[in-house]
Amino acid sequence: MLQSMRSMCLFVAVWPCVIPAALADEPKVELLWPNGAPGAKGNEDGDKPSLTIYLPLKEKATGAAVVICPGGGYGNLAMDHEGHQVARWLNSNGIAGFILKYRHRGTGYGHPAPLQDAQRAIRMVRSRAKEWNIVPDRIGILGFSAGGHLASTAGTHFDKGNAEAADPIDRVSCRPDFMVLVYPVISFTEPFAHAGSRKNLLGAEPDPKLVENLSNEKQVTPDTPPTFLLHTDQDSGVPAENSVAFYLALRRAKVPAEMHIYAKGPHGFGLGKKGEAVATWPDRCVDWMREQGLLDRK
Repeated sequence: MLQSMRSMCLFVAVWPCVIPAALADEPKVELLWPNGAPGAKGNEDGDKPSLTIYLPLKEKATGAAVVICPGGGYGNLAMDHEGHQVARWLNSNGIAGFILKYRHRGTGYGHPAPLQDAQRAIRMVRSRAKEWNIVPDRIGILGFSAGGHLASTAGTHFDKGNAEAADPIDRVSCRPDFMVLVYPVISFTEPFAHAGSRKNLLGAEPDPKLVENLSNEKQVTPDTPPTFLLHTDQDSGVPAENSVAFYLALRRAKVPAEMHIYAKGPHGFGLGKKGEAVATWPDRCVDWMREQGLLDRK
């Protein structure tokens, strides 16, 4: 019994234990491309992007869903505190969580593979919305650090889908309906850019036009999804100027946005440690989603 309780509360150190009953079933993993991802270099695990699917109880479900992009500098993935813990938190609020295992430099991939994976993930969730008890226009994307760059890229580089595509997943839009960006990498051109993420994604000497195109504060339009931004003033890994620049771009485009910059907190805190001010951000995020009408049951 003790061991069972320990397994239930794996992330109690950073967030109060979410009752396991908030999950409908044990999470399942599905490949984004069962027959092989575009540009795959092999057949190893790292060549196979996937979604780990966490669904809330049907009676608790709001119809909202979030594709989760863990951080890791485009060189690895922080799948626990920026993945599984986050999916459980979402489930506790009636939101479906889909953890994206995307390709990155650590598995031999740079641009465009991570973006292809994120776009495919959104399309996949939207195309199977009925199966997963999801409202098709309540599908968001949440990213931490470099995963925040990937999420903001998906939110500024999207299409409506190809109605003539043979694959039904490719027929639907890859535009997220909202974004949650947590200590995100945003710019690749400004002095506060995260050089490591840029190098891992684009290589040592990237095309300046590509660098500009993936500096996402420069790609915001009125069609960019509503966005919740979070950073800390103490973040020395990815400075808060990244969130500020994106927020100001959203304001100029008249896109609904909310930003929280906490005084204290290191880079990479995930949901935050209980008792610290920054650990209140998940509640603020849920408040924001509720105000956006994303949690209203239909």
